[in-house]
Amino acid sequence: MMLWLSNVLEQWQLMHSLELLATLLALAYVVLALRQSLWCWPAALLSTILFTHIMWDSALLSDALLQLYYAAMAMYGWWRWQQLKQQHHGQNTVSEWPWRRHLQLIAVTGAIGLVLGYLMASYTHADFAYLDAQTTAFSVMATWLVARKLVSNWLYWVVIDAISIYVYAQKHLYFLTLLFMLYTIIALAGYFIWRATYQQQPQLAVPGR
Repeated sequence: MMLWLSNVLEQWQLMHSLELLATLLALAYVVLALRQSLWCWPAALLSTILFTHIMWDSALLSDALLQLYYAAMAMYGWWRWQQLKQQHHGQNTVSEWPWRRHLQLIAVTGAIGLVLGYLMASYTHADFAYLDAQTTAFSVMATWLVARKLVSNWLYWVVIDAISIYVYAQKHLYFLTLLFMLYTIIALAGYFIWRATYQQQPQLAVPGR
């Protein structure tokens, strides 16, 4: 246990100040999203801009492109959440889809993840190629669900974060392991908080809109 904590502290100390700021902004985004604060999206945008720079400098080009997608989603999320608030007279509202629609989404996203995993396993030296590909594909999808304010986005994040904990632990990235444990707890809290909001609100929003 002491060795594990020592490794966490060592990796914390080695973090570049830019990486630390990006990580703190990403954490702020998740906490603010849980609270349905519109300011989660500026935090997300700043975080992704910093991470894009970090990934590009590290020659992680696919990760840099993924961060650009997250930046675009941050701008879309800001616009979408404002639109929803105006439609519902300043009230914070959330929505949900029927389970059949989620099954369709999972099937399509899973298939994309399998194709991406095959390409990574066949043409790169990636570790955990299929797991990494699935978490990437589902992260892209779940981010879109956050922007749409669907309650179940948090359940997707619970699974994504739990898989990430395993991968990072296997790679001895203990700081990231600890961070994603925190993300998992926040995602669980987010689901129950948003579900309570959904159950208490007048059903103003049409599911899927």
